[in-house]
Formats: sequence, C-alpha cells, structure tokens
Amino acid sequence: MARVTRVVAGGRRFSFRATVAIGNKKGKIGVGIGKGIDVSQSVEKAVADAKKNMLVIPLKEGTIPHEVTAKYAAARVFLKPAPKGKGLVAGGAVRQIAGLAGIENLSAKILSKSTNKLNNARATLDALKKLKSVK
Repeated sequence: MARVTRVVAGGRRFSFRATVAIGNKKGKIGVGIGKGIDVSQSVEKAVADAKKNMLVIPLKEGTIPHEVTAKYAAARVFLKPAPKGKGLVAGGAVRQIAGLAGIENLSAKILSKSTNKLNNARATLDALKKLKSVK
C-alpha cells in the first residue's frame, strides 16, 4: 500500500496504490497494481489486474528446472534450483513471489541495489517467465 498525493489548486488530493501478488501454490502466479480513492477500491483493482496477468511456471519436484537471471528496470535477480529440504533461501519480494508460486526449494539473490519491491517482484516474474520445462 502506498498513499499518493496530487497537488491541485484547492490543496492536496490523496489516493491509494495497492500492489497485490496472488498465487495458487501449484505453479500459477500473478502481480497486479491498482489505484483508487480508498484502500478497498485499490485492492480490488490490483487483484483484478493480478488475475488478468497470471503466469504458469514449470515446477520440477518443488523447485525450478534450471538457473535463470532477469532484469526489470534497475532490479536484477538470480534464481537457482535447490536440492530437496533446502527451503526458500531468498529475500524480500523474491521470497513472497516464490512462496505464492509453490516453489519449496530455491536459492535466490537480488543482484541490484534496488530496494523497489515492485520492480524486484517484476524482475522475479520475468525470470520465472524465462523458465523452460524439462522434456
């Protein structure tokens, strides 16, 4: 959630921006953004946007099939498969996205100095989009 302000002649007008990540923990994940006058309206719009932008990722025994790197704006992430029992070794937005996608074992690193959670989440989605299934 973020409160954003627009300055007009009569003063400041406040609105809200919500960023929502949704997933079914079986390989489907989506991230959406919504803006509205109040919190509930912005969350509804964000959930609708996340559902519209759902992504199906290939999973191999609770992890990803191979290493992958991706960049979105200034954010760069590196994802690496981990052996069974290792768990989610990731931080920030990468951990949230991987958890919602159903990835149980993963080693990840945010390579950039970007602290922007939305850009880190989108970089993670780009990395997951690059994955090829094992066939």
